[in-house]
Amino acid sequence: MARLRAAARALGDVDVSGWDDATLTDHLDDLSRVLCTLDAELARVADAVRARGFRIEEPKAA
Repeated sequence: MARLRAAARALGDVDVSGWDDATLTDHLDDLSRVLCTLDAELARVADAVRARGFRIEEPKAA
């Protein structure tokens, strides 16, 4: 769980809105690969949880 929380925090630190178009273009291929890999891994973990009969829900606001 600590590794998943650390990954979420790391993603929270990423802000591409400050990148100019040239920088984004330079990194787009790598960014696309990383985002697709992250998506696949998140789906894999979620599917494993669902396969055990559990639901994944957003936490309720405090």
